[in-house]
Amino acid sequence: MNYLQLLQLAAPETIVTATLLVVLGADLTVLRGKSLAVRFNVGALLTILGCISAAFLALHRHIEANPFNGFLVVSPQIDYLKAVLLVLTVFTMLISTSAKFTDHVGEYLSLILLGTIGLMFLVSSEDLLLIFVSLEFASLSLYILTAFNKNNAKSAEAALKYFLFGGMSAAFMLFGFSLLYGIADSTNLAEVAKAIAAKGFDPLVLIALVTTVIGFGFKVAVVPFHLWAPDAYEGAPTPSAAFIGAGSKVASFFILAKILTLGFDGMIGSAVWHGYLTGWMPVVAIIAALSMVLGNLAAIVQSSVKRMLAYSAIAHAGYMLLGVLTNTSDSHRALMFYVITYAVTTIGAFGVVFVVEQAAGGDAITNFKGLSKRAPGLALCLMIFLLSLGGIPPLAGFIGKFFLFAATVDFGNNLGLLWLVILAIAMSAVSFYYYLRVLKAAYVEDAAADAPAISTPLVSFLTLTLLALLVILFGCAPDLLMRFL
Repeated sequence: MNYLQLLQLAAPETIVTATLLVVLGADLTVLRGKSLAVRFNVGALLTILGCISAAFLALHRHIEANPFNGFLVVSPQIDYLKAVLLVLTVFTMLISTSAKFTDHVGEYLSLILLGTIGLMFLVSSEDLLLIFVSLEFASLSLYILTAFNKNNAKSAEAALKYFLFGGMSAAFMLFGFSLLYGIADSTNLAEVAKAIAAKGFDPLVLIALVTTVIGFGFKVAVVPFHLWAPDAYEGAPTPSAAFIGAGSKVASFFILAKILTLGFDGMIGSAVWHGYLTGWMPVVAIIAALSMVLGNLAAIVQSSVKRMLAYSAIAHAGYMLLGVLTNTSDSHRALMFYVITYAVTTIGAFGVVFVVEQAAGGDAITNFKGLSKRAPGLALCLMIFLLSLGGIPPLAGFIGKFFLFAATVDFGNNLGLLWLVILAIAMSAVSFYYYLRVLKAAYVEDAAADAPAISTPLVSFLTLTLLALLVILFGCAPDLLMRFL
């Protein structure tokens, strides 16, 4: 295979890379003397055009190829996930257009695109080496994006914590991958699975499993590897936090499910009630339960909405692990539906927080008082996003949980995982409390007399309205999304 054929297989990533160079070059040359608003608008427009072009190509090429034994896998499902990542990037760009936290517009937009490229390569790989390189490539962009607000001391602190925890997770993951390579003499997931099946429950295999789960546990922010997430969400510029909580979740859970179900296929084990068997299922079940409980209970006491959304994300990661745990085609479809709709909802919620934050100077729940009178459209969007995260019908969050919980209950036709579903439903009920705290401030409580007016930029308002409509649409007509999964 020559370089031209390789570029054709990686055409969406190539288009995004070219877009990155155009955006950075334009900002450093012709746009350098323009106002911040003009630079953000033009840069975002160029970025959106590039992402839409790449997504259109990914959705319409309909090819399947695996020319490098797992290094670069192309299939309709993977191309669809790439298109989803690109659409999430577009929404992140749209809510960023009114940003004032940096003068380095070209660099900021380029880093988001670099993170997107890393995530696109991540979902395309079935090889341990490229999975690690792609994941760290995306992570390095996210570390810098977290630190991009130089006027906020919390931003630098959050980025340092994120970087240190990320480096630690990379060390665990690489150690686990090195053991798998030693066992299988290959970095291909299918070859690793064959070697594990032949070797059985060897101590080296168990160590590789534990260190791999620890590494990915940091990346997806599940308990007890979640400590970086609240600080990163709170300290990062809000659009960056939205991208961290949305795009990285989609790619990370997809590749985590692929590694566990494909690479560790020989040591699944069991997590059914009173029927535990050694393997990755009981490990994932315990982590899921801890994440649901701690994430929801910790979110109750938060006064910062961004920090509350961080703990909410930890709880949702626990729900998502149910889709990994059950390891069936239905549960995998339910998992991707849940992750995608969660990502759309999260970007919308952070978009509302960003508008309020810029007007009121902070993201405390008290800053949302009287929002229904100060900005009725914004308050309505916020209500849709938070109720969807809570799982209220007929929104996407409800139908996502329904699919996920139903697939878990049906696993093995023996109700062995019913204990996890009962826990998940109970914790979903707990989550209503902290979501309703924000809605109470927005709809019931009155704003202070000196509260600043909230003016929603037109682009942000239209973006948030579109995201809210998507949340309703995917809840009422889930097959619009499910049929692609």
